[in-house]
Amino acid sequence: MEIYNNTYTLKNCRFIVNYDSIIENSNIVIQDGIIKNIGKEVEGDEIDCSDFIVIPGLVNAHTHTPMSILRGYYDDAELSEWLNKMWEFEKNFDRKLMRLGSEISILEMLINGTTAFVDMYFNPLDVKELAEIYKIRAFAGFTFLDSLNDPYFIDKLQRNLTPTIYFKPIINVHSIYAVSENTLKLAKQLQEELNEWVHIHVSETRKEIYEIKKKYGVFPIEYLNKLGLLNRKIQLVHVGWISSWEIDLLKNVTVTYCPTSNMKLATGSAFPLYDMFNKGVNITLGTDGPASNNSLDLFIEMKYGVLLQRQMYWNTDVKAWHLFKIATLNGYKLLDLPGGYVKEGNIADLVLLDKNKIYPLFRDRLLSHLVYYVTGNLVKGIIVNGVLRLRKELENLLLEKITQIYELLNS
Repeated sequence: MEIYNNTYTLKNCRFIVNYDSIIENSNIVIQDGIIKNIGKEVEGDEIDCSDFIVIPGLVNAHTHTPMSILRGYYDDAELSEWLNKMWEFEKNFDRKLMRLGSEISILEMLINGTTAFVDMYFNPLDVKELAEIYKIRAFAGFTFLDSLNDPYFIDKLQRNLTPTIYFKPIINVHSIYAVSENTLKLAKQLQEELNEWVHIHVSETRKEIYEIKKKYGVFPIEYLNKLGLLNRKIQLVHVGWISSWEIDLLKNVTVTYCPTSNMKLATGSAFPLYDMFNKGVNITLGTDGPASNNSLDLFIEMKYGVLLQRQMYWNTDVKAWHLFKIATLNGYKLLDLPGGYVKEGNIADLVLLDKNKIYPLFRDRLLSHLVYYVTGNLVKGIIVNGVLRLRKELENLLLEKITQIYELLNS
């Protein structure tokens, strides 16, 4: 079942949940991909939602979609060892397999409640096509990684990458340690000329920050500031090893928290979520890739996001609502789209959850349930740009694609 952008009503939604508000037993009228009305109005087709909890779409702010093919490959290694194994594999990554990996990840994300994602890999043209096919918001670009491609070649490719309804280009830079200063300056030039944001791994490990300090005389975030890259058009991923004075440089910047991946790869970082949140930094949430998580379920990521903060800082300053806001409203702020919050005039990117499997179902426990109990298994339907898809049809498509992995690997 699909409903494409015509006018329809989600009728009698049991709960509509934002990070700071809850509405009971209300209708949502959707017209041309926009939330037209929340209340008692009914227009167009009616969909009974009395068994559903409606929440804003979740944004996976950092992943590597082709790496679903690498799930379980060389697990149980720390980051530098793991990364070297990944790069070794990727030098001969079959293009068809790479596309299939992205396709599988996209279906997994939709099934688990993700309405938009930010991707770093080498196949943005595949991601662009797949975003249109599956109706998911995708943000991707060609990746600067000096050991694999000439940066001027990537620069040229990026300039020819164009947006569509569901796809927007971004400038991917693997990391400070994987590119030259000249490459970073090229990225800045693209940032200014194309008005696209830079997406980069930074301050992920202790080893990284000390190597950058030794090479450039400053810590990684200070170095990016020195190059003029710290502005509203940059997204810093991981940011676990950061000094207090560097936090003050992040006022206009988006950072992305990937707790599960950081724990799995033993980066030992202590992402200062509460301090950054209170200083107005736009914090977003990412699963990282399927080879380093190994899940693409943002509900699980929200839970671990809270728990890791409590384990590292010995307090309960970070609450469930912080992570829910980070996964929804803050994600859409990064995307520069009016979403992540269910209200009239916002885009209709929504998730429908099975209320009957969330219990005890009391209003004052809803946010707690969404962060600490719910997983993507309770998603029954997903709406992106007004297009409604049901879980069952997406699962059937995913099963078809999974069989193709073995066909390609054995061919």
